[in-house]
Amino acid sequence: MHGHAKFQYTEAQSLRDDIRRYGLDIPFADELDSLKTPLTIGRHQIVNRLATLPMEGCDGESDGKPGELTERRYLRFAQGGTGILWFEATAVVAEGRANPRQLWLNRDNAAAFSDLLQRTLAAAKDAQNQPYRPFTVLQLTHSGRYAKPDGTPQPVIAGYNPWLDTLPQEKLRIITDDEIEALEEAYVQAAVLAAEIGFDAVDIKICHGYLGAELLAAFNRPGRYGGSFENRTRFVCNIVAKIRQRLGDALVLAVRMNAYDSVPYPYGWGVDKTDFHQPDFREPAELAARLSDAGVALINVTCGNPYYNPHINRPYDIGSYCPPFHPLEGISTLLAAARSIQTAAPAVAVMSTGFSWLRQWGVNVAAAGIEQGWFRLAGFGRQSFAYPDFAHDVIRNGKLEPGKVCLACSKCTTIMRDGGKSGCVLRDAQTYAPIYRQGREGKDPVESTRPAENVLGR
Repeated sequence: MHGHAKFQYTEAQSLRDDIRRYGLDIPFADELDSLKTPLTIGRHQIVNRLATLPMEGCDGESDGKPGELTERRYLRFAQGGTGILWFEATAVVAEGRANPRQLWLNRDNAAAFSDLLQRTLAAAKDAQNQPYRPFTVLQLTHSGRYAKPDGTPQPVIAGYNPWLDTLPQEKLRIITDDEIEALEEAYVQAAVLAAEIGFDAVDIKICHGYLGAELLAAFNRPGRYGGSFENRTRFVCNIVAKIRQRLGDALVLAVRMNAYDSVPYPYGWGVDKTDFHQPDFREPAELAARLSDAGVALINVTCGNPYYNPHINRPYDIGSYCPPFHPLEGISTLLAAARSIQTAAPAVAVMSTGFSWLRQWGVNVAAAGIEQGWFRLAGFGRQSFAYPDFAHDVIRNGKLEPGKVCLACSKCTTIMRDGGKSGCVLRDAQTYAPIYRQGREGKDPVESTRPAENVLGR
């Protein structure tokens, strides 16, 4: 591994030189034409290969409805021109909310979600001045270990995890098999509402340490949802099957899936059993193949846990600790994960992530990966916060503007950790800089040079 370094490239050639010097498998395309081509998913045609990832704003209302800043964000995203607009984590039950302002879809507030979707689609059409409609995905989730429905931790876990749990075991509630089975129906009911509202797809979230992802690594859990591969994947497979049975082809089925947790076995999924720093994509690839057979048409591949090892899923420059390796190595792992899943499930449209640290050249790496068949779509999260019209510039101008790109400073994450409403502090300063400053008042600086082992080691 190579030591961590901040982004310092002023020209593409120096970036490409480092990729070669470090021996990394990161492709680079000079032209971006592959990002501009359409893609068919089910009966839907996606107008380009770019996606706005589900970035939580923590700006909903107490009853789960979208708030004023929620609408502002999605109108800006819609005007930006991505082919896929992936709506953020939306709880299926109240106890599964990660914060008191997380979106929560239920029968009582479905009309508010419908209004948000219609306003978003109208904004997309008006901005492009042509018959343009982004493909819309609603992400469904239960926050599990990270549930804070009233602002205080109320974890619901699949099993005790010494690497992630900070509370004593006696204060942690392990969800029962019967509760998990009932929760499957809650996902189905949320999917039914999403179809009625007019979303094109729903995403069953199984990533980043939340309940769906935790069950994939429940090696030590007894009962129907732990132990064997069949049992650990039962939750997501059951939900997919039940939605398909209830709705048929009315909704495209998607999952945002971890391919690598980077948490030691037997508590981590997709990890080498002897060295958790190394991925083992065999089980994630097998799950992807089974989900494809079950009717899942879209898989968004990610890695890591933002509460434990955020450098894995979001290579960054500045954070609460210094990552143990160069961000380019993290990007290489994310690309390899997507490539592995696409190979295992060739009928599925696989989306890769992790491009934002590359600034204006993230789209060049994304274009090359699509050209080479590693994946079919490229998703941008932090970049969408900072630069909501990035897709418009790719399509119209064939490049991104350096003065508009995400700087991987992690301030959008810091706002969330401080309990505020999240967005880009630097590029959208009028709205989010005051929120950031208020959350930071009286607290230590976030930027740290302490090594990752101080955070990750036990």
